[in-house]
Amino acid sequence: MRIICFLHNMKSWRWIWIGLGLIVVITCFKGLEKILPVESDYQRINKYPSLVYLPDYTTGPKIYASAAILVEAVSGMILYAKNEHQQRAPASTTKIMTAIVCLEKGKLDDIVIISPKAAGTGGSSLWLKAGEMISFHELLEGVLLRSGNDGCVALAEHVAGSEQGFVRLMNRKAKEIGALNSNFRNTHGLTTPNHYTTAFDLAQITRYGFAHPEFSRIVGAKEEAIEWYLGEKSRIARNTNRLLWSFAGADGVKTGTTSRAGYCLVASATRDGRKFIAVVLNSPDRWGESARLLEYGFSNFSLKLLCKADTPVTEVKIRQGAPSVVSLYPRRDLMVVIPKGKEGEAQKKVILDYGALIPPVKAGASVGKISFYYQGQEVEWVELFPMERVQREYWWNRFFRRK
Repeated sequence: MRIICFLHNMKSWRWIWIGLGLIVVITCFKGLEKILPVESDYQRINKYPSLVYLPDYTTGPKIYASAAILVEAVSGMILYAKNEHQQRAPASTTKIMTAIVCLEKGKLDDIVIISPKAAGTGGSSLWLKAGEMISFHELLEGVLLRSGNDGCVALAEHVAGSEQGFVRLMNRKAKEIGALNSNFRNTHGLTTPNHYTTAFDLAQITRYGFAHPEFSRIVGAKEEAIEWYLGEKSRIARNTNRLLWSFAGADGVKTGTTSRAGYCLVASATRDGRKFIAVVLNSPDRWGESARLLEYGFSNFSLKLLCKADTPVTEVKIRQGAPSVVSLYPRRDLMVVIPKGKEGEAQKKVILDYGALIPPVKAGASVGKISFYYQGQEVEWVELFPMERVQREYWWNRFFRRK
């Protein structure tokens, strides 16, 4: 009898321990949700594929910066690169990502109240004071033009409740747009351990930023009048990017300087429908080297549209298919860069996957690709697909149609 009672008690305790174990597991998962790295939860934006290299990208002007890159913004093609994946302190070029998150998560007409923490931020400043009120839009102009670190913190707190909460949004956004070798620890770029990016990532981030008209407008402005709420005071914010005054077609983007990062610049210029983005990190002459990279792009490369997303590339006959002939469309525009004088070394090829063309074929299914080849090497490609469904046509369908 005692043995039976003992066993019964053991079973009861077993269920109690199982219950306690479940509580611990659930509690751990809830806590884990708060500490999971932002990298574990992002969705890549396919509209902005990763940058692609044109052969001979290591040749170009002599550049002494520790890392550099030149990208054609429309096609995303890399025309020059040096140590482009080397992790480096970005200084205030960080603010490019800060601005992107602000534009996507904030409201330009909001009124921001400056906190003591924001007002006390060191480095380049908009001279904000705790308790002052200023519009979100005016702060963003001050951040991108005057490089105000205090404005960065104020915007971050307004959008996410805290600067660190905002930084998590920055890191998530970086991964979404393909800047996979960056890690941000603050919103302004002051030297902080484990705060880094690369020339490649900065070019990718900037290329994405130009998709926002307001970003393009602000970084291309030479100066703006920053006005506080209700006209309490105003201040002229002059752009720190000297190339806007000295380089033909210059229209952005952002300077950065700290003792650890050195002199940095992300620069852009547009002429005749071609837009180039140059990045130099830790440069002994950021103005001259950026100008030489941009001029190298304009002088040596032309832009060509190989196909448009709304225009069929080819027609293909499908055996036993209904319809028997179908048009194939590219998933996106394919714009490429070709070195001037070497157009004969560039080719366009349509490559079909005949296995995927056996009916039935779903509308939108990938059935091949259109590729850009340069010097015999495939540089870039876009998938091809039919816009209509292709059904299998059996012999009796053809028989009755003939009758």
